[in-house]
Amino acid sequence: MDRTILHCDLNGFYASVECIGRPELRSVPMAVGGDPESRHGIILAKNELAKRRGVVTAETIWQARRKCPELVVVPPHHERYAEYSEKVNAVYQRYTDLVEPFGIDESWLDITGSMHLFGGDARRIADEIRAAVRDEFELTLSVGVSFTKTFAKLGSDYKKPDATTVIGRGDVERILYPLPVGALLYVGRSAQNMLARMGIRTIGQLARSDRAVLSRALGKAGEQLWDRANGLGDSPVRSAYAEREVKSVGNGMTFHHNLSGEGELRPAMGSLCDSVGARLRRHGVKCQTVQLQIRDPDFKTISRQKTLKTPTFLSRELMRVSWEILCESWSLSSPVRMMTVTGANLLPAGEVQPQLSLFEEEDDARRQKREKLELAMDDIRRRHGRQSIGPGSVLEPVADVLLPDEKPPE
Repeated sequence: MDRTILHCDLNGFYASVECIGRPELRSVPMAVGGDPESRHGIILAKNELAKRRGVVTAETIWQARRKCPELVVVPPHHERYAEYSEKVNAVYQRYTDLVEPFGIDESWLDITGSMHLFGGDARRIADEIRAAVRDEFELTLSVGVSFTKTFAKLGSDYKKPDATTVIGRGDVERILYPLPVGALLYVGRSAQNMLARMGIRTIGQLARSDRAVLSRALGKAGEQLWDRANGLGDSPVRSAYAEREVKSVGNGMTFHHNLSGEGELRPAMGSLCDSVGARLRRHGVKCQTVQLQIRDPDFKTISRQKTLKTPTFLSRELMRVSWEILCESWSLSSPVRMMTVTGANLLPAGEVQPQLSLFEEEDDARRQKREKLELAMDDIRRRHGRQSIGPGSVLEPVADVLLPDEKPPE
């Protein structure tokens, strides 16, 4: 028996939330920017009017204003977005307890076992959810309905804004097969280029290709892509009440322009480490390993890691180790297009009891003071917003445009 999966995607979420308190913004091209006063600030979200003028997420504000001089840019309010995300997910949970958030503005719902309680019509349920979110919060949704998580997400992307798209088994070839292969979840530019060299440019071509050939070319990832294109291999939607085991904590950014040199790379890395450290502390864990992934404009990617003598959740220590890895494995003059910092091999913070010699006691005392300082910074951010305070080493927050749980832009 097929499952019935909904993928709910809030339209222009950041921009829409900003318009709730300022309805005059609905009638002008507007965007949310990482630093509206800086020409180098990044566009985080835009409304439909700005989108029609060519404004895109992750470009700089000055580039956006070259396309749309009258663009109104407002600063982000991350705590407000988190609040509305929680409220909207509570609406989803009226229909099922199988609600799995995917970032701050998207969620999967499995209504297979509960849809009979609401009339048994999946499209009607999706429209009812859209109406509830619109009436209660002045926010709009695009909803995809299908029998796999992958196809449901393709459905929510298919028609925007404020729409429901149902993709049954009989609709797959008509609706999905003509779409570019890059529309599939987790198919980035590097995979698209590899598939294009194999003559695969659409989802239909991928679905009809030889799984063994894909496996030889792309390894396990090739097999997974073939499975998704054929409606197979999706994981189940997890319960909203299921405890999520944290196995690693990372944050990454694909930069709008190539970065090189210490002056550009250090602030970008500092922002990523600041975010990763904050998430480790929020989860109450420390990492024993720091991993760094770097990609250049030609999609050459390296991954390196270091094991720590003492587990940490300090952003400053993550920065020190990540910078050491970078300097040892990458030329500072070489361009960097993408960077990811990850804390792995996690331990509960309360269980970390380092064995210190007499000579290390002073270092441990300094570490404890630093932990208190960074935990105090977390508390200030919770109360006054994420941008209210930050490490002084991050002079130009190039990458500090991602929420702790947010997906990096493609």
